[in-house]
Amino acid sequence: MSDRGTDNHSEVTDFILVGFRICPELHSLLFLLFLFLYSMVFLGNAGMITLILTDPRLNTPMYFFLGNLSFIDLSCCSAIALKAMANILSMRNTISLTGCVVQLFLFALFMVTEGFVLSAMAYDRFIAICSPLLYAVRMSRCFCIQLVLGSYLCGWFTAILQVSMTFSLSFCSSRVIDDFYCDSHPMERISCSDVFLHKVVSLTLAVIIIFPTIVVILVSYTYIVSTILKIRSTEGRKKAFSTCSSHLGVVSLLYGTVFFVYVIPPDNSELRKIASVCYTIVTPMLNPLIYSLRNKDVKAALQRIVGKSKVLLLFPFYR
Repeated sequence: MSDRGTDNHSEVTDFILVGFRICPELHSLLFLLFLFLYSMVFLGNAGMITLILTDPRLNTPMYFFLGNLSFIDLSCCSAIALKAMANILSMRNTISLTGCVVQLFLFALFMVTEGFVLSAMAYDRFIAICSPLLYAVRMSRCFCIQLVLGSYLCGWFTAILQVSMTFSLSFCSSRVIDDFYCDSHPMERISCSDVFLHKVVSLTLAVIIIFPTIVVILVSYTYIVSTILKIRSTEGRKKAFSTCSSHLGVVSLLYGTVFFVYVIPPDNSELRKIASVCYTIVTPMLNPLIYSLRNKDVKAALQRIVGKSKVLLLFPFYR
């Protein structure tokens, strides 16, 4: 029985991604929608990275984390959206075994890394508001780099384990994945192997690696809210809440949709795909908008860039 599963697994060279079940006449519209969303993701996150790298006033721990968050969002969205658009345009809906492995690895890597970076940002806000006098000492550049590298290390470890477990399964019954990208959950459904161990490992990863990030965020904001409520000045409370509301909005968007898909998955597969679009494409598109619209430092940096661009257009030889 084991030999048979191995043989069937080795014969799989590609998979069919079902994508969205819509009539062929709407494929062009769906492609334009994905193209618009991805263009917004690229422009927003690439623009945010450029601002943070070029403006010395944004050389702070908060924007260091924000720059990494933008890079993660852009990378994760590119790994999913580009292949989805190619399949919609060609109407082939196929992905090679190697392509599926790479896509699942990148998706797991960046999703887990993003969770840890968001928890690091929550800790950064906790120190800034609850211990402002110690902020420069505790949030040193070396420590911030260690936090980000640790986030990528956890993401790398999780991705390797997730990919190893998923592609050790045998896909002898079907190679049709009911989704628009390679994900471990829909791939479990087409496997003819016993997926009990796979489910246990996935649950263990969620408890050991993902759950602590949620705890850090919740505990940090519990202390933050408690500290803000003790501020007597209304203006001071407003300013403190303003610095945290953007991050809370990003966290709510990401974890809300992920919770909906993986913890209480809907019976309707199309509804699950729409939720997947939210955290793989829509959330990366909204993140830079949330931070730029509610952050005076980012708006000021953008105005300086735009102002300088106008000067260069009027005076080409300006130095």
